[in-house]
Amino acid sequence: MGLISGRDLISGFLLFSVLSSGSAGLAAPCEFPAIYNFGDSNSDTGGISAAFVPISAPYGEHFFHKPAGRDSDGRLTVDFIAERLKLPYLSAYLNSIGANYRHGANFATGGSTIRRQNETIFQYGISPFALDMQIVQFDQFKARTTDLYNQVKGTPEADKLPRPEEFSKALYTFDIGQNDLSVGFRLGPDQLKAALPDIVNQLAAAVKHLYEQGGRSFWIHNTGPFGCLPVNLFYVSNPPPQGYLDELGCVKAQNEMSVEFNRQLKDRVTKLREELKEAAVVYVDVHAAKHGLIANAKRLGFADPLKVCCGYHVKYDHIWCGNKGKVNGSEIYGGSCKDPSVYASWDGVHYTEAASKWVADQTQNGSLTDPPTPITQACHRL
Repeated sequence: MGLISGRDLISGFLLFSVLSSGSAGLAAPCEFPAIYNFGDSNSDTGGISAAFVPISAPYGEHFFHKPAGRDSDGRLTVDFIAERLKLPYLSAYLNSIGANYRHGANFATGGSTIRRQNETIFQYGISPFALDMQIVQFDQFKARTTDLYNQVKGTPEADKLPRPEEFSKALYTFDIGQNDLSVGFRLGPDQLKAALPDIVNQLAAAVKHLYEQGGRSFWIHNTGPFGCLPVNLFYVSNPPPQGYLDELGCVKAQNEMSVEFNRQLKDRVTKLREELKEAAVVYVDVHAAKHGLIANAKRLGFADPLKVCCGYHVKYDHIWCGNKGKVNGSEIYGGSCKDPSVYASWDGVHYTEAASKWVADQTQNGSLTDPPTPITQACHRL
């Protein structure tokens, strides 16, 4: 994938604005009653924090002013999706305290993969809740909330439950695949490349299952430029081997694998559109948005996009965001920077709220989707 400039993104938006005067532009807003999200830490709003060790400060400090189950200083892209659709932020399925599922649920957990992995969260941070398990949880959620709603209908208890008839009208969102690449790179590039068809087919199987359960509107994110995550640059020698980094200073081989994953995912989503005759299936090019942000960071008001806001990372000493450690005998706290809004990367793996908002703004208007579809019209099959 070539470099996408800010001018290209703006031109794409203007082109979409002209095109939207056609059939898509005439379509009525969908008024989704709920969102059901499946994914990893890029869209987890409290799942892994509820299931294992709670996420601690300074996570959440910018918007929520306290830890909020999110791997960021504030809101994630899925939160901006909820805002755009005028819905509340999603409660995590695994969070039993104070949850409200009237307008959907979030099955994403940090560290989740599409394929089940032979690793544990205590080894490499891989969640036991792979995509197939998230789908099982959705099935259980749908069955149990439907049964409970029919028992308590007309009482205050029903106010926190989804309406059974609204499952078919909801938006089903996916943001997952980054950790499949992470696991694959540990095993080796050849093995990872050979696994890509099965990975994208398993995601397609999840979509098809939800379709069989009545889902009709699907919003599927591809994966971002993996080699541009600062964590992948922490241990690169200085100077790096010739050809190891690309024109943005990111790990070239990892970015190339991200592009290949996205190519296969897009092809599979196109086939899904043919297979699911009554579904609106939208492929969302998050990669283009994030690549554009990294390439044009300074012009967009961001600092070096490969630098980290939270944590202590100096030469070979690494203390992760919110943790304490010793450097040369002195205790160091991996605190946050003064102004997260000018950083793209929060902790080396996850984006800041400011970056997530920028990505959301670029993708939700439909200029980076296939077919070109604003998220407010994602129920319409084009």
